[in-house]
Amino acid sequence: MGFRIREFAAESKFSRELSLEAMARAVPLSTIKAVLAEQGVRGWRERKLNALLTVLLVIAMNLYTQLSIGHVMKKIAQGLRYVWPDPDYEVAKDGAISYRRYQLGAAPLVALFQRVCQPLATPKTRGAFLFGLRLMAIDGTVEDVADTPENAAVFGRHRGARGEAAFPQVQGVYLAECGTHAIVDAGFWPCHTGERKGSFRMLRSVEPEMLVMWDRGLHDYDLILGALERESQVLARLPANVKPQVLCRLADGSSLAHLYPSAYHRRQRGEHLLVRIIAYTITDPAWPGYGETHRLITTLLDAERYPVLELVWAYHERWEIEVTIDEVDTHQRLLDRPLRSLKPVGVIQELYALLIAHYAIRLLMHEAALQADVDPDRISFIHALRVLQDAIPEFQMTLPEQWPSLYGRMLRDMAAELLPPRRTRTNPRVVKRKMSNFYLKRLEHYHWPQPKRSFQEAVAVI
Repeated sequence: MGFRIREFAAESKFSRELSLEAMARAVPLSTIKAVLAEQGVRGWRERKLNALLTVLLVIAMNLYTQLSIGHVMKKIAQGLRYVWPDPDYEVAKDGAISYRRYQLGAAPLVALFQRVCQPLATPKTRGAFLFGLRLMAIDGTVEDVADTPENAAVFGRHRGARGEAAFPQVQGVYLAECGTHAIVDAGFWPCHTGERKGSFRMLRSVEPEMLVMWDRGLHDYDLILGALERESQVLARLPANVKPQVLCRLADGSSLAHLYPSAYHRRQRGEHLLVRIIAYTITDPAWPGYGETHRLITTLLDAERYPVLELVWAYHERWEIEVTIDEVDTHQRLLDRPLRSLKPVGVIQELYALLIAHYAIRLLMHEAALQADVDPDRISFIHALRVLQDAIPEFQMTLPEQWPSLYGRMLRDMAAELLPPRRTRTNPRVVKRKMSNFYLKRLEHYHWPQPKRSFQEAVAVI
């Protein structure tokens, strides 16, 4: 039996009926309403856009990043308009959307992100745990934002030998679950803020029985200490200039050592951490780092319980957060353009909505992977995004009693075209186009003199 079209009474309110039921498992309407109430968002005069619908629209604009905000509104209302009693019903226009966005502000999206974006992996999730510990990673990224005076004043822009960067930028730091690519915490700062500072903020979401990984650029004694205080474990790369005091060499080739804080007065009073150091090299010339000595530091001290090679292999799972960032930047947001928001509050709102949308896609992919009994890595992120985009109007047109069946079909569609197992490969870190022959855009170019006469009036035959 096929799906049936739903019907509405003539007195129904469009803004109250419009929803994104396809992603309601990830972002329930009840949770959005609770967050709005907690944030004191109430008393809006309800017309075509209420507060709830504005939140859904801000999230949806990060599913349809190639569309203008007005067209996103039409896209998410497409299915409901198809079955609505008034076939010519007009949705909110750009001006109303912009007004409602800035009336909403950023705080509700930040609170919603913190409420819904939690670790996804279960014991049945392939590749999500090691030694019973949930694999997590911390890393940073830089996002271009719209080139406006307001954004430049708040977020700043980098400067190099060839002048200022083309766009203001935001420094972001993420905590992600390696097995599912779910980003469970994030923070955003002006571009000159160091990633390490942001990493300490991520500790608030570190929980017991996690194995947290980061690259050598984030190494910090207090970051390791903070993770241990939260009853989690650490596996990270050690910078060359850090020299722990080796105590003894273990049978597997690793060593136990004392790690000291950088502050002199703390070292003088004997403050230290007992850690395990693992040194290894790469023997295949085709792999990056061939012939170099790499050092890992971990709080997993038992060599028998935590074999050295498994820890080395596990550390390279940290690259899953790099893949996660690539999903957000390249495939979801489309990296060749900056964020669309022209004001700083809109930028923060848009960034957290972007991560909520990513989390919704990843939750669906995880459920599809469990249903198909495959590793979540085998499901294509782009394919899942396209399936979700197509499903949004289908849910709006279908009778609510049939939504569970439609949801199951959506998950099956996501898992229908599996990616092949990952190949053993590596790529050089190069770009095809490094320089541009155009002149650098400067301040005076923003106020370029405009013609005072039409082209036809300006033409003179000589």
